[in-house]
Amino acid sequence: MKKLILPLLLVLSGYLLKAQENPPTETLDSLFDIVNSEEKGMGSISIFSNGKEFYQRSIGYSDVEKNLQSNATTKYRIGSITKTFTAVVIMQLVEEDKLKMDSYLSDFFPDVPNSEKITLEHLLRHESGIFNVTDDKDFTTWMKKLQTREAMLKRIIKNGTLFEPGDETRYSNSNYLLLSYIAEIVEKKDYAAIVENRIIDKLGLKNTFYGEQINAEDNQARSYVKTEGNWKVTPETDMSVPMGAGGLVSTPENLNIFYYNLFEGDLMSKASLEAMKTTNDGTGLGLMKLTFNGFEVYGHGGGIDGFSSIAVHFPKEKITASYIANASDYPLNSIFLEAIKITLGLPYQIPDFAPPTALNPDVLDQYKGNYGSAEFPIDVAIFHKEGVLYAQGTDQPPVPLDFSGENSFKADQLMLKLTFINAEGKMMLEQGGKIYELKRE
Repeated sequence: MKKLILPLLLVLSGYLLKAQENPPTETLDSLFDIVNSEEKGMGSISIFSNGKEFYQRSIGYSDVEKNLQSNATTKYRIGSITKTFTAVVIMQLVEEDKLKMDSYLSDFFPDVPNSEKITLEHLLRHESGIFNVTDDKDFTTWMKKLQTREAMLKRIIKNGTLFEPGDETRYSNSNYLLLSYIAEIVEKKDYAAIVENRIIDKLGLKNTFYGEQINAEDNQARSYVKTEGNWKVTPETDMSVPMGAGGLVSTPENLNIFYYNLFEGDLMSKASLEAMKTTNDGTGLGLMKLTFNGFEVYGHGGGIDGFSSIAVHFPKEKITASYIANASDYPLNSIFLEAIKITLGLPYQIPDFAPPTALNPDVLDQYKGNYGSAEFPIDVAIFHKEGVLYAQGTDQPPVPLDFSGENSFKADQLMLKLTFINAEGKMMLEQGGKIYELKRE
């Protein structure tokens, strides 16, 4: 789960959203043809209009070693998109008076620091202040092993809190891990059975389930990273680790069905849906929100091991789109953004995939570190590899940066600019017309 998508990183400001009557599938194909031919990613995308699929494309392999090609029913780990499912479960339990939004965490796990102050809503909105357990310094040593609830709770308790509940919005997988445990206690069932009963069976999501060890023979994708020009399989996180923070497996088509029905009111009351859509700093209850030119888009991103995913819904336009990659050598959300522009008849640019210019690693050392801010919902790690500087948000894939001037770097595909003030240990992050000041920790 050490990856999500910088508040979706979907910046469409300045464009008029209008779905075309005849979606340009050939243009979409041209985009994914070059992604495939340049070996910049493997995975599947699905796009719906008014609840019906009008475009689907799969590229690459679900299993490189066995030469198994991906297709429309290939199933992928979806990472943090699972959080939307978990939020729906919690909202349903609230509607049934089995839980209350202002219930305290101490009612369930009194040993968690500040639990007597942390409400369920704080957890849902990432306002609890609880340390992100996947940032644990030993994460890579235990992520591949079966974990009990007790072991995960012990790590959460050990790492303590970062701020007082409600003071900030900061993304933490621990919040949704705890929410899934709470749902299990209330329902007296395991998380997999709860989601299956409340969402999967109700919507007929035949290719969505709680993950176990990846089974390539069941058309389940393995994930890969590019190493010395070749795709190398990544280690698998044991699915006892992410639970309701990132444990589900699905297809883009199934995700579109889920998000479309969620916004059509088929999973909860209108009041509960409005609560999910109500955001602080772009963060709602299991949803992220972006507003531009009077239009709104909601969704979530995710990542686990080598998988990256993103799903969005335009409520007024009734456009739903999901893209899941099991291998990325270029930011998934950049490709997805161009696909959305094409779908909506907006100006688009098919990437040329030119690599950033390599710089002296000794010069890049001065920018390394982890940067955060109370005003920005996730932390950003800055590091370099083979002379290229990278930015990586919490639970997101790394983004390569181009040098753009003294102490400044950019990623044009994300409309992102970073300027470092090294003497003060600061980084100015500019995106979508907004500027955030992040401090090195």
